[in-house]
Amino acid sequence: MTHALGDEVPLDALPRTMAAIRAGIDERLHLGAQLYVSLDGEVRADGAVGEDRPGVPLTRDHLMLWLSATKPVTAVAVAQLWERGLLTLDDPIARHLPEFAQGGKESVTLRHALTHTGGFRMVEVGWPLASWEEILERIFERRLEPRWVPGHKAGYHLASSWFVLGELIRRLDGRPVDQYLREEVFEPLGMEGCWVGMPETEFRAMTDAGRIASTWRTEAWKEDAPAPPRHRWHKAKDVVGIHPGGNGRGPMRELGRFYEVLLAGGAPVLAPQTVEAMTARHRTGMLDHTFKHVLDWGLGFILDSNQYGADSVPYGYGPHASRRTFGHSGYRTVAAFADPEPRLTVALAFNGTPSNEAHEARVRSALGALYEDLELTDLARKT
Repeated sequence: MTHALGDEVPLDALPRTMAAIRAGIDERLHLGAQLYVSLDGEVRADGAVGEDRPGVPLTRDHLMLWLSATKPVTAVAVAQLWERGLLTLDDPIARHLPEFAQGGKESVTLRHALTHTGGFRMVEVGWPLASWEEILERIFERRLEPRWVPGHKAGYHLASSWFVLGELIRRLDGRPVDQYLREEVFEPLGMEGCWVGMPETEFRAMTDAGRIASTWRTEAWKEDAPAPPRHRWHKAKDVVGIHPGGNGRGPMRELGRFYEVLLAGGAPVLAPQTVEAMTARHRTGMLDHTFKHVLDWGLGFILDSNQYGADSVPYGYGPHASRRTFGHSGYRTVAAFADPEPRLTVALAFNGTPSNEAHEARVRSALGALYEDLELTDLARKT
């Protein structure tokens, strides 16, 4: 495995994929997109199309916001502590964070947190304005949701469980989660442009260089306006603040590198057996009460769930992904995953947030076209 991250690989070799992405630009779903694709260790695409903001091209070097596609990075950090014998997956969270044992949450385990079955979803954490300590206090004080038996009911936890896992990492290792992720995941994988909580000096340098990518509220783009409203996610508090499940940032080629390494067995960050455990089906056939759809989950990874409706499944990987596909998406923008069957890795980021329906349709269109461009529509389903 694999190649060194090198020069730009033009996207024009994927004509159907580019047509789908450009159609989204024409339909004002996004201003631009950044895409990285590798197949069996060979880079097949690494570039960008469209604009970061009006009149400014989007490049492959822009640091894209990953949103919830950050979650697998934090899950890998938890898995490293598991490998080191500092925890077990069925440990109650309160064993390591005693303050968590409030409001009926005493039996919630790490496995429940990683599979979104813990039952403490609806916490207004206050990020990025609230401090780390204030966020944790709000989560610790939250009661278990009514009629929720941990492990027996599922519902996507947007933020709450990921701050808890971030604090778990800090207490067991001693380093803040942003430092841990940088030193134990990003740097060993050569993901030098990636951060979860960027240092202030780095933020200023990247802002001055124009590399902090913009994200646009295209769902609110008025017909007569030259541009849609801009999300505030490029501002200092949102980039410098630490959100272990929501503000990872970096080029798509480096997020693709993360999945290439997992596809190849995990070295140097995880053992192959741990990767296998993380990407196995730990939650199957359960209705997700947040997404209102059945989804299967690994430990921090969303697994291909096309068997529950390829045209309706949220956070999916397109119509041709194999059953073994694992990854994660980010709110109305990002899809990043590995498909072990054809040994494919994909990291795709749009810079606009249209309606949820429009976003899901464009993802299915772009990823379906990608498999067609790579002639994988038959291979991928042979499981």
